[in-house]
Amino acid sequence: MRKFTHLQASTVNEASQNAAGKGMVIAGGTDLLGTLKDEILPVYPSIVIDLKTIPGLDKIEEEDGSLLIGAMARLADVASHEAVKKHCQALSEACGKAASPTIRNMATLGGNICQMHRCWYFRTPDDRFHCSRKGGNTCPAYMGDNRYHSIFGVQNGCAAASSHDTAPALIALGATVITSKREVLAEGFFAANGFKSCILEDGEIVTHVRVPKSKKSVFEKFALRKSIDFPIVNCAAAYDGDGKVRLVMGGVYPAPLRLSAAERAVEKGITEAAAAKAGDDAMADAVPLSRNAYKIEIARTMVKRTLLRLGG
Repeated sequence: MRKFTHLQASTVNEASQNAAGKGMVIAGGTDLLGTLKDEILPVYPSIVIDLKTIPGLDKIEEEDGSLLIGAMARLADVASHEAVKKHCQALSEACGKAASPTIRNMATLGGNICQMHRCWYFRTPDDRFHCSRKGGNTCPAYMGDNRYHSIFGVQNGCAAASSHDTAPALIALGATVITSKREVLAEGFFAANGFKSCILEDGEIVTHVRVPKSKKSVFEKFALRKSIDFPIVNCAAAYDGDGKVRLVMGGVYPAPLRLSAAERAVEKGITEAAAAKAGDDAMADAVPLSRNAYKIEIARTMVKRTLLRLGG
């Protein structure tokens, strides 16, 4: 690991100002430290700003009709918080199924939604595959080993699949991401943006997530191992304020994917037949790569399973 200056920020403004340019922020550190050790990026930060020393960013507070969750709240704490379990069940389940117990006790909600993609070409040490996300001209996975990649095409030249467990839950729940500069609906927050997997600009930091209370919401995850693995496919569903279903899937596209066609299939109610049709409709536009067509059947089943849990 190369040398860098370590700053313990005391305010969001201080962290934001120092992160602009050649700085990076660290929350739980479960993703960033490995990134720095392996030197996967074409640039290396001259300063790393610790957000753990900023007071109040780890709080979980109940507001009128919503929960305000600090970006530094640990995944384990979000998963076990009574208000989250009661009003935002999908988020509680997503946090509880992310990574391993050890990591969940270090990793934060803000870190999870901001983590970079897990594509093995992108993550190869020493930037040996200078892919389109890093300023290169190609996506090696598109013609290479793409068994865990997108089945719905590329986004900004990238075929990696989103790996945030909390993202589908937040989108399904209609959450808002609050940063040092603005408020953005979670549905518009996730996008391939250079080496980032979200729309954050230089020096912009996530501070809170506001999550509306839901009548009911659920989260499902398919991974090769129940502990520690990133999702092959994950799925979240929730009832919005009008009683309509919001359905979101991860692991199938570079950003979490809102499944509008599947939502329409259950507009008149969630039945076995309607849930099965929703799975078929969700996969109608899938365009698998050379080695990941198997994900279509997994995703179809996940849609049905998630909806039946929501309606049960």
